[in-house]
Amino acid sequence: MGKVTKVKNHLSNDELEKKIKETVGFWRVQKWLIIYNAQNYPRTSEEIANHLAVSKALVNKTVSEYNRFGVAAIETVGRGGRKNAYMSVEQEKEFVGSYISRSQKGQIVTVQEIQEDFEKAVGKKVNKTTIYRLLKRHGWRKVMPRSFHPKRDKEKQTAFKKTSRTK
Repeated sequence: MGKVTKVKNHLSNDELEKKIKETVGFWRVQKWLIIYNAQNYPRTSEEIANHLAVSKALVNKTVSEYNRFGVAAIETVGRGGRKNAYMSVEQEKEFVGSYISRSQKGQIVTVQEIQEDFEKAVGKKVNKTTIYRLLKRHGWRKVMPRSFHPKRDKEKQTAFKKTSRTK
């Protein structure tokens, strides 16, 4: 028979039940259920894992982290997100917004120019793709004039070239 899994009483049973009901996300709820079971029905980690249909390793890890760090071990930030961003989304909107008035007047705004200003604002060198992703994130796209008219007629153009006078 294995060791009985025990948790420290960081929260009361009522607080644990409230956490289970309020928590969003399947795996976070599972972790609270592991803590709840270990606190109210102490048994081996293998039995808790079988009861909750999770791995024994997850039970051991969750209980260990909860005993060491308390509630903060379960309520983590989560996966994904903007952890390595140079600016917050609001700062990015403000930064890109400074170029809107120029572009609406018809002035050309280049990525190189934006990159230089961005590097000054951040204080680091950044790759050009960073700027392209920033602009895409805020709904900007590359607009260039066409090199030809869409309704052109090549035959008429060549005929015009042959019949037109040159000075």
